[in-house]
Amino acid sequence: MNIKDINKKLNIGNSKQIKDLTFDEERALYNIKNTDVLNCTFAGEADGESVLKEGRNYNVKGCSFSLRYPMWHAHEFSIENSSMDDKTRAPLWYCSDGIIRDCSINGIKCLRECENVRVENSRIVSDEFGWKCKNIQISNSSISSVYFLFETDNVVIDNLNMTGKYSFQYMNNLHISNSNLDTKDAFWHSKNVLVENSVVKGEYLGWFSENLTLVNCRIIGTQPLCYCKNLKLINCEMENTDLSFEYSGVEADIKGHIDSVKNPKSGTIVADSIGEIIEEDAIMPCNGMVMLRGTAQATGTNG
Repeated sequence: MNIKDINKKLNIGNSKQIKDLTFDEERALYNIKNTDVLNCTFAGEADGESVLKEGRNYNVKGCSFSLRYPMWHAHEFSIENSSMDDKTRAPLWYCSDGIIRDCSINGIKCLRECENVRVENSRIVSDEFGWKCKNIQISNSSISSVYFLFETDNVVIDNLNMTGKYSFQYMNNLHISNSNLDTKDAFWHSKNVLVENSVVKGEYLGWFSENLTLVNCRIIGTQPLCYCKNLKLINCEMENTDLSFEYSGVEADIKGHIDSVKNPKSGTIVADSIGEIIEEDAIMPCNGMVMLRGTAQATGTNG
């Protein structure tokens, strides 16, 4: 189902209600259908797992969760104004056609092998968030995750405040805009990535990526953008970026200063100033051109 049609399909007004109750049993609301679950608590001594497993066309609002695996195999669902604490391990797996809105989620391994899910206005702390998913939208949210969106395809992100380490790896088709990304080893081995109007901070950004484009971005951190294929930087700034672009095929237009450039494989790098151009110890032919804006000077490397 197209993610734009989710709200129409949920049929909130025609649903039956489960309201103001507490559940702690195993599979307490297993396989519910066409139901609004309102202001309920999922916690207690029974410590039951999978409380909402295999549900269809249901809506969770104003609820709190403190049990493992609460929403596996959810389809045509929404969860709004709700919280999941750190006991909700792996809270959403194998789900499709859903909305997570105005939620606080702290369970490890949230969102795995899911499809057509939208995350809005939410605060998430979840290592290994969003693995092996498809067709994900994230907006106006903050997420902290060590391995963020690993092997996930077809993602659109806007206004995300993200902290992590090994983010956006092995992804295909990713568009990020108006975001602040504080990460490390981001975009490794990813393909077809566009980042616009964002801050991207971290060590070793973008290595081994293919078709990575950054537009109007601020790039911060050591040894960025090496071993890239078809790398493009348009109207970007770079800060503390030494040993940049090693063995990359790159077209870059940089406002301001680059600390150092080392052995670009091909293409052209233009900046206002460059601290050092390093041409040494190349293990492959390196013919990239490095130029200062407004001058005719150019330096090429030959390995």
